[in-house]
Amino acid sequence: MAVELAQIRRAVPADREALAALARASKAHWGYDESFMRLVDPALVPDFAYLSDCPVFVAEDGDVPLGFYGFQSRGGEMFLEDMWVAPSAIGSGVGRLLWDHAVATARANGYPSFSIESDPNAEGFYLHAGAKRVGEIVSPSTGRSLPLLRYLLT
Repeated sequence: MAVELAQIRRAVPADREALAALARASKAHWGYDESFMRLVDPALVPDFAYLSDCPVFVAEDGDVPLGFYGFQSRGGEMFLEDMWVAPSAIGSGVGRLLWDHAVATARANGYPSFSIESDPNAEGFYLHAGAKRVGEIVSPSTGRSLPLLRYLLT
């Protein structure tokens, strides 16, 4: 799948189920077992307010979603809340396309930086893209410690 086929558009609430399915498939791609997937499932379903009110964008080929990302404020700090790529599009450049769009969106919105609560399997991608590890954060759904990263826009 060529990344040049991907178009990026603003997500809408009607995308909710398709984006949840994409996030589930992307998370499961890393070999997590069923019990873990049940624990994290609620966090993989974007809520309607998030899709309506926050900058959430979808990369798609025609009407097939290839990935999505979104920003959300947590306690006054901006987080890259979601960054998911469909397993069939991993390695195709869709992740980089979404990342570049996310950085442009963050700049356009005046964010000086943003934080990322990273899955351990995705940390290398974010580090390669220029984010820095600043600590760890405990996942509310699993209790495990996850890499906390920050990307500076200045």
